[in-house]
Amino acid sequence: SPRMDTIGPICRTVSDAVHVLEAMVGYDPRDAEATRMASRYIPKGGYGQFLNIDGLRGKRVGILRKDFFRFAPGSIQEKVFRDHFNTMRKMGAILVDNLEIPSMKVINDAVQSGERALMLAEFKLSLNSYLSELASSPVRSLSDIIDFNNKNPVEVITQCSPHFQVYSSLTLNMTLLKHLLQERMAEFGQSYLLQSEATNGIGPAEERAIAKLNKLCEEGLEKIMRANQLDVIVAPGASAHSLLAIGGYPAITVPAGYASNGVPFAICFGGLKGSEPMLIEIAYSFEQATKVRKPPILQHSVI
Repeated sequence: SPRMDTIGPICRTVSDAVHVLEAMVGYDPRDAEATRMASRYIPKGGYGQFLNIDGLRGKRVGILRKDFFRFAPGSIQEKVFRDHFNTMRKMGAILVDNLEIPSMKVINDAVQSGERALMLAEFKLSLNSYLSELASSPVRSLSDIIDFNNKNPVEVITQCSPHFQVYSSLTLNMTLLKHLLQERMAEFGQSYLLQSEATNGIGPAEERAIAKLNKLCEEGLEKIMRANQLDVIVAPGASAHSLLAIGGYPAITVPAGYASNGVPFAICFGGLKGSEPMLIEIAYSFEQATKVRKPPILQHSVI
C-alpha cells in the first residue's frame, strides 16, 4: 500500500539499521507515488549524524499506558518496562505518562477502521503494477499468482539454492518436507489474495475508508502528540502496529528484554511523518544505555 507503512531494514543494531536505511532511501521514478513525498523528509547529511548517544536528553516521550502497557503486576515485562522508563528519565527524557487514544479500539479493528478494505484494493493495484514491469517473470498479476498457487500447492525443489544448502549436511527427509509444505498451504491458504483479487481499484467504498483512516489519524496519534508536545510515543513490541501503519508513520523497534522462556520482546518508538531523525536519536540512546541484545543461540533444525 503506497499510503501505509513500509517495512524497513531489520538489523542487529540501530547503527546497522541506519546505515542500511541510508542506502535504501531516495526518490525512485519507478515507485514515484510512494517515494516522491517520502524523499522530502530525507535530512541533509543523511541519517548517520543522528546516532547520538545523548539522544534521549530533553525529548518528550509519551506512554500510551492504558492501550498498550497492560502487563500482570510482578511480571517480567512489567518490571523491565518500569526499569526502562526510569533509565530514560536518568538519560534526560521527559516522560508523559498515562496517555490514551479514545479511538484505539476502532483503529485496532482493521474492518471497522477501513484499513482492511483499503489494503486489499491497494495491494492488487500495486502488485499488478510491479509485476507488469518486470523484464522476466512467470507471473504478471495477482490473478496469475493465485492460479500458480492452485496448480502448485507444493513447490518442488529441483535445484539447491544457496539458502537451502544450509541443510546439506543434514539428513533431510524430502517426503516429510513435502508433507509439511502441503500442511502450510492448507493452513494459510490464499484467502487474502482472493479477497484482494475481487476488488476493482479505488471506488466509493475505498474512498470512504481513506476518509475514515485520515480522521482516525488526525484525531488519534496526531492529536495526542501535538496536544502533549511529544517527540515520540512508546509501546511494547508490535502492539502499536495499526496505530502507526494507517498513517504511514515511522517507527523503530529495539530489544527490550527476554521472557521467562528466553523469547525476546521489544520496545517500539513511533512518531509523525518525517520524524526518523528524532526516532534514531532516541532509539540509539536507549540502546546504548540498556545494551539488552544478546546474540541468539542457533539450533540445528530440519526446517
